[in-house]
Amino acid sequence: MKVLVTGAAGFIGFHVCRYLLERGDEVVGIDNLNDYYEVELKHARLAELEPQARFRFVRMDIADREAMTALFASECFNRVVHLAAQAGVRYSIENPNAYADSNLLGFLNVLEGCRQAVVEHLVYASSSSVYGANETMPFSAHDNVDHPVSLYAATKKANELMAHSYSHLYGLPTTGLRFFTVYGPWGRPDMSPFLFVRAILEGTPLKVFNHGKHRRDFTYIDDIVEGVVRCLDRVAERNAEWSGLQPDPASSKAPWRVYNIGNSEPVELLAYIEFIEKALGKTTTKELLPLQPGDVEHTYADVADLVRDTGYTPNVPVEQGIQRFVDWYRAFYKV
Repeated sequence: MKVLVTGAAGFIGFHVCRYLLERGDEVVGIDNLNDYYEVELKHARLAELEPQARFRFVRMDIADREAMTALFASECFNRVVHLAAQAGVRYSIENPNAYADSNLLGFLNVLEGCRQAVVEHLVYASSSSVYGANETMPFSAHDNVDHPVSLYAATKKANELMAHSYSHLYGLPTTGLRFFTVYGPWGRPDMSPFLFVRAILEGTPLKVFNHGKHRRDFTYIDDIVEGVVRCLDRVAERNAEWSGLQPDPASSKAPWRVYNIGNSEPVELLAYIEFIEKALGKTTTKELLPLQPGDVEHTYADVADLVRDTGYTPNVPVEQGIQRFVDWYRAFYKV
């Protein structure tokens, strides 16, 4: 297939591109290479991809309507994996306009491109953040998610609604994937593994929010990529049994689906830090702080639908995944 991957220089986008290339697909990757975090890391990811004959990179902002229209008009993409977005819960409090530009306007441009080019299937990144104030565990895609606690989460919920409108109006098959705390080699420097490893190696006290009591469904990058590609290969279908009298939030009469992708085994943050300390062979002091604005206390993915429909199985336990990340970090940063 010929696949467009947006956010190709990003953490998940890089890994998805590499997987698709390894299995023989042709990949066009786009990214605006913004400076939300160190651009050198994004260039390093691209340096791993660009030597491959079936990969082509185009620097482009998904919020640029004219450029996106021209891209879809000049290429014949079979399928699209949309991973470009302004990420970060706390940054959305500081800079909300960046989320409107990328996550709303940019996503609209992707939807329009897919519609005009009659793309076979659009798979896009949502987030576990959409569960917001929900307290029923594990989080199920069949539950309503109408109470986001950050603007970032609200934009991801909006993406799911926007996708549904295009699936309903134009028959565009779309699948939204709610990622749960992704980590692993080539990860984002603003995420906890990076922050904790760097602080421990520097001997800096760790800032541990919610006194380390919150639990996260940490999901290793290889498991995430497996879920993404399995969904890409399984074009979203209409649910013939869907009823507006008792609407199922995870499916529709339109070719539209939403799935969780997680490890389905939440780990308390303090235990997670212990795994990192063990992998580094070094401990550090911890500064215990309250829960940050916009954060949720716990995440826990119900992945039964994804397992049933695609055969997805998370295979990497957290302790093993953390060791792999630490090994990569030491090699990449030469520490």
